[in-house]
Amino acid sequence: MANVSNSNRISSEARGLTLTFALVAVTTAVLLILILKAGLTRGSIVYLIPVLIAALRWGMPAALFAAVLGVAASAYLFFDPLFSFEIRDPQEIINLILYVITATVVSQLAARLRRQLELAHQREIDLRDLYAFSRRLAVAFDVSDIHAAIEDHLTTVLQRKVVWFGSAREPTAEINRRASAKVPETVRAEVEAIASGRRNGAAAATVQDGAGGTWLVRAVSPQSLEFGVIAVDLGRQSKPAMDELRSRIDAVLADATATLERLGVAHAISEARMRAQTEQLREALIGSVSHELRTPLASILGAATVLSGAPALQNEKKLKALVHDVRDEAERLNNDIQNLLDATRISSNGIRPRLEWADPADIVNSAVERCGRRLADRRLTLDLPSDPPLVHVDPVLVQQALVQIFDNAVKYSQPGSRIFVAVRAHDRRIVLSVTDQGAGLTADEQNRMWDRFVRGERLAATTSGSGLGLWIANAFIAANGGTMHADSEGPDLGTTVSIELPVTQANVPQLEADADE
Repeated sequence: MANVSNSNRISSEARGLTLTFALVAVTTAVLLILILKAGLTRGSIVYLIPVLIAALRWGMPAALFAAVLGVAASAYLFFDPLFSFEIRDPQEIINLILYVITATVVSQLAARLRRQLELAHQREIDLRDLYAFSRRLAVAFDVSDIHAAIEDHLTTVLQRKVVWFGSAREPTAEINRRASAKVPETVRAEVEAIASGRRNGAAAATVQDGAGGTWLVRAVSPQSLEFGVIAVDLGRQSKPAMDELRSRIDAVLADATATLERLGVAHAISEARMRAQTEQLREALIGSVSHELRTPLASILGAATVLSGAPALQNEKKLKALVHDVRDEAERLNNDIQNLLDATRISSNGIRPRLEWADPADIVNSAVERCGRRLADRRLTLDLPSDPPLVHVDPVLVQQALVQIFDNAVKYSQPGSRIFVAVRAHDRRIVLSVTDQGAGLTADEQNRMWDRFVRGERLAATTSGSGLGLWIANAFIAANGGTMHADSEGPDLGTTVSIELPVTQANVPQLEADADE
């Protein structure tokens, strides 16, 4: 690695000297033309231009090289005897000495300006990286997000491969899992030793990876293991180059530790870890309780369904009404439990849609059929195209999303009101819209309606629900590559909830023509 770095530096300097020579040659050619055509007799000062350019672009060595070439060219072109390097007049020698002094001063000033520009540029990059790092920390939800942010930040600053590991509070299995695909076995073992404090207070160690490379393993902060441990791939370098790199790593990590402390990362890690554990506990509790409730609920729902059709109850209006109430409440409770299970599924394992080609009209019809009893006292109007294009989605998830929208429309509208369902094409997408004449939305409700466990405060006291329905629907549609949005002109003016699904370009004109008809 050190040989490669030296080779790159020598190649860069050689390229600078070559370009400097070419620049002086071009300047000389221009002056030669002016001498022959316009009778120019003095032009040494012009060679300060290549000196200045060389100092700004390629550094001090190239600038001094340009000054030497300028002296030689000036002696050859402007001093008697012309076109000879011989100088007979002492006054001309003094002029050349003054030129050399001026060129040296100018080159030093230009080189200093170049270094200042490079430092300013590097400070700008550092500030941009730090700003990006702080933004990632601000939106980090769990510990893994913070891990990734710190690892990427250190990799960018150090310009080396950096693998970041958690603190000693994390189990060894987690450290092994994170490191298995990134670092050699010897490095992983040293990480575990430092993270667990088995190195008698030592915060850093150098480890050979078995392939000739060297890794530096050290705590991000020697004072605390809360910020974790990093492993840096030093590559194959000489000892002086490795010592220099280690010093730079120490300086960078000192700044990084100060930054982490200033940004409160240790507190953020603790909070994120607590949030993750709380979320896992809540999901486990919800899943367990939901499954336990569904078994007796299925028996209640089955018994109520059988009783509602029993001949002996057909003439007993009061008993029949009670059975219907039991069945309706059992179905409502069953839907709430299903929502809890869907919420657990979304939060823990994510959604893996089983994509297939489906007819949007069939999806709408199946959702309407599934909600038949809930929609029975509403005036339902369907506007479906005769031959809509197929969409590549999971029809079960889209149907469940529609069921949630229907349930919401029924819940917040009055019996006898109209619910309008339409399928149309818009901007190369299929739009499934459900419009009700219910409670409508305020601006605040419209902004928060897709959040989990959020319900409208206006009707929360008179309307049952868990605040999960639209959040689940939005998650199901997003898993299919679609989007959802809601429009309302205000409270008590109804709501339109729309699902947008991607569709192939070839099928859009056909659906638009059907919609126009």
